[in-house]
Amino acid sequence: MGLTRKTKPIEKTLRIQELDRIAKMLVRRDFELMKTREEQEEELQEMDRIAKMLARRDFELMEKREELEKRIGELEKTREKEQILRIREKAKSLDIEIKVKELEEIRIALTNMLEDVEEARGRAEEETKRTLAIVNNFADGLMVFNKEGKLILINTQAEDFFDVKSQELIGKSVLELNIFPTVQPLIKLLGGKIKGVFRKELPIRENLTLEVSTVSMMSEGKVLDRMVILHDITREKLIEKMKTEFVSVSAHQLRTPLSAIKWTLRMLLDGDLGEMTPEQKNFIEKTYWSNERMITLINDLLDVTRIEEGRYLYRPALTDFEPVIQFVIDSFGEEIKRKNIKCEFKKPEKKLPEIIMDVEKIKIAIQNLLDNAVRYTPLGGNVIISLKYGKNEIEFSITDNGVGIPESQKQRVFSRFFRGVNVIRLETEGTGLGLYIAKNIIETHGGRIWFESEEGKGTTFYFTLPVKKELEEFSREF
Repeated sequence: MGLTRKTKPIEKTLRIQELDRIAKMLVRRDFELMKTREEQEEELQEMDRIAKMLARRDFELMEKREELEKRIGELEKTREKEQILRIREKAKSLDIEIKVKELEEIRIALTNMLEDVEEARGRAEEETKRTLAIVNNFADGLMVFNKEGKLILINTQAEDFFDVKSQELIGKSVLELNIFPTVQPLIKLLGGKIKGVFRKELPIRENLTLEVSTVSMMSEGKVLDRMVILHDITREKLIEKMKTEFVSVSAHQLRTPLSAIKWTLRMLLDGDLGEMTPEQKNFIEKTYWSNERMITLINDLLDVTRIEEGRYLYRPALTDFEPVIQFVIDSFGEEIKRKNIKCEFKKPEKKLPEIIMDVEKIKIAIQNLLDNAVRYTPLGGNVIISLKYGKNEIEFSITDNGVGIPESQKQRVFSRFFRGVNVIRLETEGTGLGLYIAKNIIETHGGRIWFESEEGKGTTFYFTLPVKKELEEFSREF
């Protein structure tokens, strides 16, 4: 009990002391805190001042920096300009050097080219001279016309043919050349405009005949110029004339005795000179037909000579064509019957107009064509003759199913004395003049003749005759 009472005052005292100590500490702390706050405010003010000062300095620095950057930019631009100028100057100098080198190379190349051109020009001049020398010394006459039809070249031989000088003719058109009398026959043959390839004979004077040919000078499929070639065939024509005259004289001389032999043999066969035994008559008949073949050959030779002399047609008349054909067919009646050939004449439905012809000569042309068809068609074969009327012409055709014409020999069919190798084996007789004569007869009438054939299958010959309205027109042309 007593211990407890003493303890309580002591604890109270200690608590008060402790509270006083704590109060003093708090007062001191508050004072320190207040002091610290004042210091902090001063510090904050100082820091604010420093911050403002720093901000101002930063602004000044930024201005100086911007100014510096601007100056640096200007300096860089100046430096760049100077550098660019230096680069440009350097580039110019390099460009000049390159150009100088290029110009030097070009100069060298041009020099080489000029040397090559000069060399080529020299070769071209030499070649031109050589070509002109060949042209001028060519055996044939040459005349070259450009696309406008003007003469651009004539060689020495052509000058001699027409007795003119090239200076007088060069640059003149075909029609303008007509003022020169010696050139007129050529211009008449060529016409106002030079045509394509053709070949014709041209008598210039008594001792000069030319063969005129025209050739188109092509390049890449286009016609550049046309060349007229004048070949002197005077000697050939003279020899041909001499041969023709010899054949004509010989034929006439042979025909008289052959005709006498013919009539003598005919009298023997007819019994005018007495009766003969069958054997004798057989020999006389063989002799008679051999003589007939000789007379046929002589007549063919005489026809050829007349054709070559240009005096074959002499009796043109306005005639109906159908009866002429029928007459020829009828004349072959016995031979057609002997070979059992079916010969058909297909006449047009409408009556054909009359045409102008030398009847006897047209008969000969048809006889020659029909003779070949019958002769080279096998027994029991077919021959078809037909007529049709076209534009201002009548077309005749004769078709057979005979031996035909070999492909390799077709180009020679209308030549003199030509006979196909396959027909010679079948028929040894024949002059080889029939188709030549027929062709000349038809062409002299202003017609055309051609054929189609396949060996072993047959042949078709065609020809046309123009429908002329006036006999005078025919006479002028032929």
